[in-house]
Amino acid sequence: MSTLTTKKAYKLEGELTLPGDKSISHRAIIFSALSSGKCEIHNLCSGEDAARTLEIFRQMGIKTEAGGLHNLTVTGRGLHGLQEPSTVLYTGNSGTTTRLMTGLLSPQRFFTVLSGDASLNHRPMKRVVGPLRQMGACIHGRREGDYAPLAITGSHLKGIDYTLPVASAQIKSCLILAGLYADGVTRITEPALSRDHTERMLEHLGVPITRESTTAALAAAAEIRPERYDIPGDISSAAFFMVAALLVPGSEILIKGIGVNPTRTGVIDILQAMGGTIELQNIRTVCGEPVADIFVRSSRLKGITINGPIIPRAIDEIPVVAIAAACAEGTTIINDAKELRVKESDRIATTACELQKCGVTVQEQPDGMIITGTEHLAGASCKSHGDHRIAMALAVAGLVAQSPISIEDCDCINTSFPEFMTKLTELAG
Repeated sequence: MSTLTTKKAYKLEGELTLPGDKSISHRAIIFSALSSGKCEIHNLCSGEDAARTLEIFRQMGIKTEAGGLHNLTVTGRGLHGLQEPSTVLYTGNSGTTTRLMTGLLSPQRFFTVLSGDASLNHRPMKRVVGPLRQMGACIHGRREGDYAPLAITGSHLKGIDYTLPVASAQIKSCLILAGLYADGVTRITEPALSRDHTERMLEHLGVPITRESTTAALAAAAEIRPERYDIPGDISSAAFFMVAALLVPGSEILIKGIGVNPTRTGVIDILQAMGGTIELQNIRTVCGEPVADIFVRSSRLKGITINGPIIPRAIDEIPVVAIAAACAEGTTIINDAKELRVKESDRIATTACELQKCGVTVQEQPDGMIITGTEHLAGASCKSHGDHRIAMALAVAGLVAQSPISIEDCDCINTSFPEFMTKLTELAG
């Protein structure tokens, strides 16, 4: 899949199910490994990022057994049962793996080194290293710990009160994992509520954690019980199909069993505000997470302003929202999204660059962009910039462009969604 080409589609229809949520998959692996017995994980994300997290635990003595496609049994060794690995722990392109594991490894009784690929090793890590050091962690890395590789010497930690400079589930979850081992209470406050999968999973497992507004607090845990995890489909993956179905005339699709955690449904709210027909059906709760089937019908979209508290709830979906904006009537303004600049690519710069190649008028802003919609999206030769979400967003654009869109360097799609093109082809018939 090094180069991917998509062309105009004439209708998308049918039902589809998607692999498990990547964020929840990371956490299910972590808490299974820390549990006191055997755990079953069903519908595990098939992407490389979750596989990196799983392999790291295998390197620390955790036994796993495949139970069919996307299903896994993990035999936990308890909160204090991990073993010192003999080699560097490789996190690939996964910022979630790197940041969450930094928090978990800081209180362990051994030495570890975390390192990723060239892109990952240039993503900022001081945002987790700084507060962990305040807790007593001993972490060394390039540029005073701002870049991996990170060398971690296990230390005795103490709880702290910490206010995050930005809403970030990765930072929050990193500190929660460290807090499971720390003396006293660890209290984390965000400027706005980021995705709360870690807190929900701990509540589901019976681990004491309190939540009030945007503050989460916990003390050291005594035990994590074994559990079965049924992971809902990933809403970030569903977003590509939602936008595709909205844009391709005559389309109707039903995406079944998708996680609709309120901290993640910003993309649905945005697309509905743009005039999109999106309905949640069969809403239920699975393992502490709200789940629904999502019905989408093609719609005429209009430009809107996207900013404020909705941004953290849709931060990963902004590239494909930009495709919707490029095809909408009028102008879409995206602000308060500076966090996009420190993702797998600078997603403000890369999204603007690639949309401009397709004939779209885009003004790049320090914290977002201004997109003027067009009825005639042009075909083009584009680049993924090594970013899976940019690659998949451009593939969606190709479904409504006047001529095919080709995207170079699309192997990055495998980090989150190897089945992407198979699923898209199924809908296009």
